Amino acid sequence: MKTPCKAACKNSGGICSGCHRTINEIIGWRDSSEEQRQQIMDTLAGVSSTHTCPACHQPAHCDLAAGKSTCWCFDLEEREAADTGSELCLCRACLEKQPLL
Repeated sequence: MKTPCKAACKNSGGICSGCHRTINEIIGWRDSSEEQRQQIMDTLAGVSSTHTCPACHQPAHCDLAAGKSTCWCFDLEEREAADTGSELCLCRACLEKQPLL
């Protein structure tokens, strides 16, 4: 089974600082279909993105912008708002670095 795990796991407020999956994505990985796992891996790799991160200018993905009713970031602990001058979401790597409230 393919996995984005980099064996550098550390829970940073609900997101892994190694692979940037949410804790729920990690817990559900084994029970996810190949298609679901590939969608997560494409999102992590920037293959599937909805916009460019306003902080690092890399591909970012917002489930709300993709038409879903919830977003992956809703599972995370609250963080300080980033002052990026944009209303666009941060990518997973930049969001993981934001201080927790």
